[in-house]
Amino acid sequence: MKMFSVRLIFLILCIFFNGSLSKLERLEHPVTKSDGSLNILVVGDWGRQGGFNQSLVAHQMGIVGEQLDIDYVISVGDNFYDDGLKGDTDPAFEASFSHIYTHPSLEKQWYSVLGNHDYRGNVSAQLSHVLTQKDWRWFCRRSFVLCSGMVELFFVDTNPFVEQYFTDPEDHTYDWSNVLPRDRYISNLLHDLDLAMKKSRATWKFVVGHHGIKTAGEHGVTQELVDQLLPILEENKVDVYMNGHDHCLQHIGSDGGIQFLTSGGGSKAWRGVILPWDPKELKLYYEGQGFMSLHITHSQAKFIYYDISGNVLHQFTLSK
Repeated sequence: MKMFSVRLIFLILCIFFNGSLSKLERLEHPVTKSDGSLNILVVGDWGRQGGFNQSLVAHQMGIVGEQLDIDYVISVGDNFYDDGLKGDTDPAFEASFSHIYTHPSLEKQWYSVLGNHDYRGNVSAQLSHVLTQKDWRWFCRRSFVLCSGMVELFFVDTNPFVEQYFTDPEDHTYDWSNVLPRDRYISNLLHDLDLAMKKSRATWKFVVGHHGIKTAGEHGVTQELVDQLLPILEENKVDVYMNGHDHCLQHIGSDGGIQFLTSGGGSKAWRGVILPWDPKELKLYYEGQGFMSLHITHSQAKFIYYDISGNVLHQFTLSK
């Protein structure tokens, strides 16, 4: 009886500890520069087979990427318009990615999340290793953690949070395979994300998603993220939240708080659409095409926004 009790307690402890460990996939991108710094490009809402100036943005990314000697690229979603990929043999993959981002400096790893337009296609195609075999740079998951020296980036699938996609999808069809039941998916994701952040000892914590938490763009604030995701980011003292979705370049933030950065200018941009926002917080709103760069050291993180011609629109630095 005593042995049975000991085994029972051991089993309960195993279940407890296994259940309390984060299930988010963790990757490591090694730091190769002698000073330990990282240089990254961030782009979103791009996959239009070169159209709507996607090719011009890609060209400028290549120039800046060479100047900065970038380590990798982050895509904040809406990788393939209008309705994602049909499958892992869809020629849109090469037409919108491999044949567009051809500058030698962009021959680096790409880490991607999914956008709402990606969910209108075959989601498993974008997650497939088949695409990586076609183009080694491609890496896409729903949610994962990327460790790079002094920074940890938490990539979050924000699509299932948006109630409208389930209750009023209009004429769109979303691929919710492996997401339903939705409530459980979101609950598990938030639990795993919170645990991963609490375990992190990184100097910098950045979060990457597709939908905006704070934005003056056409889509506006994603209230579900404000209610469910933002409290976890604040509790874990996240430094930056990066997103796309709104087709603009944007910086909203206040001293000492999370900085909310939109880099959704990878191709088609929206003109004349800006919602009211506190001018003390809205540091940049650019309704054109472009992208963003990050230069990260142990003590500082510098962010620069570029337009389609490579002009610097805005820059700022965070310090530790």
